[in-house]
Amino acid sequence: MRIRKAVISDIGQIHKLINEYASREVMLPRSLNELYENVRDYYVCEAEQIVAVCALHVLWDNLAEIKSLVVRDSVQRQGIGRRLIGACKEEALALGIGQVFALTYVKGFFNRLGFRGIDKAELPHKIWGDCIRCSKFPGCDEQAVIIDVKNA
Repeated sequence: MRIRKAVISDIGQIHKLINEYASREVMLPRSLNELYENVRDYYVCEAEQIVAVCALHVLWDNLAEIKSLVVRDSVQRQGIGRRLIGACKEEALALGIGQVFALTYVKGFFNRLGFRGIDKAELPHKIWGDCIRCSKFPGCDEQAVIIDVKNA
C-alpha cells in the first residue's frame, strides 16, 4: 500500500469513503465541491483502490489542521493512519508550520503519535468554519489535540 498526494481522479473515491464514515457519525461529511477545491490538502493510501484518506489544511501562519482521517475497517491496525499523519506532519514542517491540531473522537490514537489534548477554546476562531456546518454544533463532543511538529 502506498501513500501519495491525491489527484483529481481520486475525488470520487475520497468522497465515497469519507461520506460512508460520516453516515456513521464518526466524522464530518465533505461535499464534492469542497473536495475539489481542497484536493491539494489530501493524501490517500491506495492498494487496488483508495483505502484511507487524510488532509492537512493550513489555517494560519503557524497552524494547520489534520482533517478527514479515515482508514477503511478492513485495513485498520496496519499503521496506515500513522503513516498518513506522518506525511501531514512532514508537509507541515516543509511549509514552516509549527503546530498541527485535529478534532477527533479517537484521542488515544493521536496521543500515541505525540499529540496532547488542548481545550478547543484555545484554538483560533478561524477553525470553527466546519463546526458551524456540523449537526452537533454547538454541542460538539470531539476532542482537540495538538502537536508541535518542530519539536516532535
